[in-house]
This record gives sequence, structure tokens and C-alpha cells, in this order.
Amino acid sequence: GESIRSGDVVLGLPSNGLHTNGYSLARKLFFDVEGYNVNDTIPEFEESVGLTLLTPHTNYTNHILTIIGNGIDIHGLAHITGGGIIENIPRILPGDCSVEIRRSSWPALPVFNRMQSIGNINHEEMYRTFNMGIGMVVIVNAAEITKVKNSLKNLSEVYRIGSVIQGKRRIRIIDK
Repeated sequence: GESIRSGDVVLGLPSNGLHTNGYSLARKLFFDVEGYNVNDTIPEFEESVGLTLLTPHTNYTNHILTIIGNGIDIHGLAHITGGGIIENIPRILPGDCSVEIRRSSWPALPVFNRMQSIGNINHEEMYRTFNMGIGMVVIVNAAEITKVKNSLKNLSEVYRIGSVIQGKRRIRIIDK
């Protein structure tokens, strides 16, 4: 991340589920609070609660190797596991950079919306704990966006989720 600069863009590759984020909270909400069992199906999920929570996370290796193989200069990568967007991205930022993330720039997965509703959890805590539908963050120069998207045509979507700004390694979630 040492080549990250203010003005770079933050791209998000979609996740397919929890990606090891917040399992204890998810289990508490679905099983203890709502009383579901692993075989119950929730209408907005396409499978049982158990299968939804245990979906193996996406392997992003081939996507990243494709970007690199197309000569795109990646300034930073953050795999959003073991903590959400707010906790993972600062780990790669230089000391003079922060990131603004536009919450509405990608659809949150139904599992996250449901947990937020069950637990009445505020947005900041959701983004601190979970990936919210973004499993890998790729930071590049703004001029590289089209090249990245063209490189990843086999991926369902590449979202432009935010921007690098001057700051002190903070992540700000905005609604714009």
C-alpha cells in the first residue's frame, strides 16, 4: 500500500457471504435471537441459514493475477475478512491517507441486511464487523478503472466504492 495516494479510487470485488466476518454475532442473531435452526430457510436467502452462514469465501487469486497480468499497477489490496471494511482497509494505507466509502455504490447481501434488522445494528458497526458484500478491495490510480473492469469481465461486477483522500488512516462511510 505504500504507493497509495490521495485521488486513487477504491474498487470492490463482490463477496458471496460472511467471509469469516462476525460468525459469533451472526450465530447469536439467527439462532438465539430469531430461533432459527440450520435447516430453516429465510425468504430472502436462496438456501438454508446453515448453508448461508457456511458459504466458503471467494478466492480472489485469479482475479488479482489477471489484473497484474494485464499490466495494471495495483496500489493496494485488502481482503475483507476477520473484520469488516472499516478495520481492514486502514492496514494498507500510508499515514497521510484516508478513504471515503460510498455505502450505496454496491448492493449489500441479504444476509447482512437481515442481521442488521434482527439486531438493530447501526451502519457503522455493520461496516466495522462485516464485509457487507465486498470481499476484496483494490486501490488503483483513477486512470486504471476501465482497464481493471475490462480485465475482470468474467466477474459479475466490479464496483467503484470509494476514493482515497488526505487523512490519517481513517475510513468514512458516506451516503452520497
